[in-house]
Amino acid sequence: MTKVVYPGTFDPISYGHIDLVKRALCLFDHVIVAISTGTNKQTFFDVHERFSITKEVFHEYQRVTVIQFEGLLVDLVDQHKAKAVIRGLRAVSDFEYEFQMASINHHLNKNVETIFLTPDEKYTYLSSTMIREVARIDPERVAEFVSPVVLEALKKKILVDKK
Repeated sequence: MTKVVYPGTFDPISYGHIDLVKRALCLFDHVIVAISTGTNKQTFFDVHERFSITKEVFHEYQRVTVIQFEGLLVDLVDQHKAKAVIRGLRAVSDFEYEFQMASINHHLNKNVETIFLTPDEKYTYLSSTMIREVARIDPERVAEFVSPVVLEALKKKILVDKK
């Protein structure tokens, strides 16, 4: 079985992320969605919430596993005997950072390859940051970008934060 790791913060997971998982499933037997716990980003959802939401989003996908990870991505890839890492590129502006990450990962472990996938055109402008910002003002406006599970989690979190 060929496995690939799709790492990220997924804060929150969007239809753009789901689209990349579906594309990866056309190339690999199994996708491991790896939620980073050791991020230096200020996240909207904590790691347990992100894990729970993402797991629920993919609960019907037999060939997708959702995990949490901390540490070096190359070690995670080895641990799960994956063949590669997938990363999404929405625009040219994403490339420089992703290229640097792919280069350092390959330097740390020559067996780790990074495959760049582009999402469907309708998701190229979409980012978790934009989803969070719009949702803070009007959660219903992001319904077309996230699954119902994510939308409900956003609404609940925003209500709690406003109290």
